[in-house]
Amino acid sequence: MPIRLIIVDDHPIVRDGLRGIFDTGDFEVVGEAADGREALAVALRTAPDVVLLDLRMPHMGGVEVIRRLREQQPGVRVLVVTTFDDDADVLPAIEEGATGYVLKDTPRDDLRRAVRAAARGESVLSPTVAGVLDQRARHVPPPVLSPRELEVLSLIARGATNREVAGRLFITEATVKTHLLHVFAKLKVKDRAAAVAAAYESGLLSRTR
Repeated sequence: MPIRLIIVDDHPIVRDGLRGIFDTGDFEVVGEAADGREALAVALRTAPDVVLLDLRMPHMGGVEVIRRLREQQPGVRVLVVTTFDDDADVLPAIEEGATGYVLKDTPRDDLRRAVRAAARGESVLSPTVAGVLDQRARHVPPPVLSPRELEVLSLIARGATNREVAGRLFITEATVKTHLLHVFAKLKVKDRAAAVAAAYESGLLSRTR
């Protein structure tokens, strides 16, 4: 099954360019939107797997779109595709639940890989955005996770499912879910992707782990 996605950007040329990148058998562009309000309407109508979302748009900004999508369609993944990589843009988007954050100069193949990863619920961060989070982490005391919670989160960051984590650590899936709930509470996030991003931001996980 192709990955169903919608493209949200207020510049028609950008939308056309992204549509060209995803005009392949692995993907299906099921809708487009030019502003935040239209994005919510198109998402409700088309039920995409992934929303490619710019941040700075008329009528409703990208961060507010992410917040409302999380409320209305919690299963939809949001991959921010923008030109802005400072912490004033990055942090609110990640905190509201964006699955990933990449820049518009990302190579085509890397962008396709990012969408595939986002569709699987994996956190996707461009190197410059990861650098912003790492820089931020140097100034924020990290929350305290137990060794087991850190093991679970480290495996999740590598793309492991709950079942795979349970098998690797010789625990039940229910125990994995319990550990994740504790992690979510400590990191003040709502899902796995946000937990991974917050862990990188706070320095709990490193890119070499």
